[in-house]
Amino acid sequence: MQINESWQFKQARLDNWYPATVPGVVHTDLVKNKLIEDPFFGLNERTMQWIDKEDWIYETNFDVSSEIFEKNNISIFFKGLDTYADVYLNEEKILAADNMFREWKVDVKKLLKQKDNKLRIYFYSPIKKALPEWQASPITYFASNDQSQNGGMFDAKVSVYTRKAGYHYGWDWGPRLVTSGIWKPVILEAWNDVKIENVHYIQKNVTARHADIDTGIEILSDKDAQTVKIQILDENTDKILTETSSELTAGKNIVNVNFKLKNPTLWWSNGLGKPHLYSFKTKLILNGETADEDKTRVGIRSIEVVRKPDNEGLAFYFKLNGVPIFSKGVNYIPGDVFLPRLTRSDYEKTIKDAVDVNMNMIRVWGGGIYEDDIFYDLCDENGILVWQDFTFACSVYPLGDKMKENIRQEAKDNIRRLRNHASLALWCGNNEIMDAIFNWGWMEKYKKENPEHFNIILKQYFDLFHELLPEAVAEHNPETYYLPTSPFNDMKGTRSETSGDYHYWATWQQGLPISTFNDVRSRYFSEYGFQSFPTIETVKKYASDSRDMNIYSDVMMWHQRGGMNANKTIEKCIINEYGKAKDFESFLYLSQLLQGDAMKIAMEAHRRDMPFCMGSLYWQHNDCWPVASWSSRDYCGQWKAQHYFTKKAFDEILISTDLKNNNLDVYIISDKLEKLKSKLRIQIITPDGKVISDISKDIIAVPNSSTKVLELNLAELLKEEKKENVIIYSYLENDKKPQYENISFLTEQKNMQYPACQITQNILAIDGGYEINLKSDKFARGIFLSIKGTDHHFSDNFFDLLPGKEYKINVTTSLSLNEFEKQLKIISIADALINE
Repeated sequence: MQINESWQFKQARLDNWYPATVPGVVHTDLVKNKLIEDPFFGLNERTMQWIDKEDWIYETNFDVSSEIFEKNNISIFFKGLDTYADVYLNEEKILAADNMFREWKVDVKKLLKQKDNKLRIYFYSPIKKALPEWQASPITYFASNDQSQNGGMFDAKVSVYTRKAGYHYGWDWGPRLVTSGIWKPVILEAWNDVKIENVHYIQKNVTARHADIDTGIEILSDKDAQTVKIQILDENTDKILTETSSELTAGKNIVNVNFKLKNPTLWWSNGLGKPHLYSFKTKLILNGETADEDKTRVGIRSIEVVRKPDNEGLAFYFKLNGVPIFSKGVNYIPGDVFLPRLTRSDYEKTIKDAVDVNMNMIRVWGGGIYEDDIFYDLCDENGILVWQDFTFACSVYPLGDKMKENIRQEAKDNIRRLRNHASLALWCGNNEIMDAIFNWGWMEKYKKENPEHFNIILKQYFDLFHELLPEAVAEHNPETYYLPTSPFNDMKGTRSETSGDYHYWATWQQGLPISTFNDVRSRYFSEYGFQSFPTIETVKKYASDSRDMNIYSDVMMWHQRGGMNANKTIEKCIINEYGKAKDFESFLYLSQLLQGDAMKIAMEAHRRDMPFCMGSLYWQHNDCWPVASWSSRDYCGQWKAQHYFTKKAFDEILISTDLKNNNLDVYIISDKLEKLKSKLRIQIITPDGKVISDISKDIIAVPNSSTKVLELNLAELLKEEKKENVIIYSYLENDKKPQYENISFLTEQKNMQYPACQITQNILAIDGGYEINLKSDKFARGIFLSIKGTDHHFSDNFFDLLPGKEYKINVTTSLSLNEFEKQLKIISIADALINE
């Protein structure tokens, strides 16, 4: 039974009560009751910093059915309280919570009434709770993204003292909106005799021929000497896989039951095979009747993290069912600042948008949360591997005995919750903390100010990430690999392009030419990125005045948490790479094209470098509010240019060209597990459609590899044509139709000589929207289609159109044909630049 009705809330020091939504948080309840404006709009965030300095009370009254009330054992299960909360049932204190990430279960059998139970939760200000600890500490704990000044806290970066999502205190892509509330469901649980508390499926010796499954079943019994029969069944076939009997003692019992699967159907990641899931049912049979049962979906697979020395350094890659895989994926942040607003459909879109652009991995970043069960279920169903950070990022954390125990329980709760998911591939201790200590100047600052403090911080770091957390993984999920931090090479925090994983940020941070993404190498890129703005329709969600339509306006700057330097970098790079934008809307478009071009260069370079490089996880998949950021999908779910480019750059077969020493090298990269015979075509074409060179070669795409298949002399290809006046069109030919197409260039876009072009369109109504057929008389670069609003999706966008070639795009929209034709805008790069 969920306790989710008739809730009300109030400011603790005031008397007015208002209706509340549970799950929810204070900010969303204040908005619904029209007590505050939308925190995301304009500069509203500035006026809402008082909320996290207040205490808040939530309460409800509820009845209990006779069926529940008569059970021998009754508990209230709080799946998530944010964050410091005293809980009272019928005026008796039953819980003092102090960790957003933990689950809390309280026996309430003796306190519960059948009618009119009063449940009250007193939420303490997370700021006021942590501030005394910050004031009392002789050590300043660095928290690089805590926007204390925006919160009226000056230099009091208190976030590290509270086990709460770090991004709520601000980040370089997010606002400072520090929430409180009942952010996950509250459930009344009741049972008699025995109860299954947890089932852990440990997979061993997994092959296509067999799989050994060790099962640890945690059973609660309310009396001694109860003998139960335990059965594990395949729910799809109702076949009993194993059964045994066990005598239980009062309290918690662990019963180990093992079984084998012959010729199991294996779980594969997206692109390699089907992500098959078994549905296992564990039954407890007491006195001939089923007393309790558990259903768990399990994907049978072996996942190995390979970190081993080789001739070039230290390799880093994942091996799935014995197959080394190239990780194609992304870093993921929480989908909203106000987490309870996320729905199942939001999560479905998040994962579908990853699957649809050929990703096979998502890194759940450590400054956010351990995600909702729905997220991991969808990853299981869609073959998306999960790199899971523990919730620590870009800060150093005080680690007294009380905090140690709090984190130990947090780790236990979340490891046990997530460990059966087929998608779970890795536990990582934190994001960038070792890198920050040794490479961001933190060590030098601490040593200069107080060497003793540095020694304390370093010891606390190693105690947490090299002892406590790996011990928790070893105890509760030993089959899953633990990595202490990302990036990680060695215990001295050494950055290396030849060993371990790597976070590459120089191109963005220094505003270098985007071509420099071609020059950096790594065994595994676990972070890299480039910023852009959202489209004008998303900008309108937070900026409505014409005075705001300037990237340096107060509102636009407030929605650019990278600060003035970020906007100047985008502006500088647009001018350097393309030229000057005609207007504000053109600037937004060019920023996305710039990001897309930059990341396409990076992704192709990473894949060409396979198997030296075996991973490309860009930053970032999404936003938590409408903002300029590194995301490839904005807060409204609109795909930016980068997301469209990712679909092609991460395709199972990629043709990639690389200009080296006046030669054009052509690579075929294949993620397929079987070889592909085909004909490769390389055409050098002028913007008006003249074919300068046409190279054809029979090739074999070698399975799971990158192969240089051609090395072409540039002068011979150009035949005296200028490289500024040609496009490289590459594809595999199948039945005279192009497959796995790619378009590339021999010089920077600013140098290209694109002529004016005429684009014709033909629109046909189809189910759910329209089919658009486009054709251009000349080469059109970066064609962008748009309509008003954000509740639509184009199947492709920001694409290049070859002269005379018809191209079809579908759009999902509810607009009438007449209105759609009125609203549809089509531009290319030539329309967005000032001709100089």
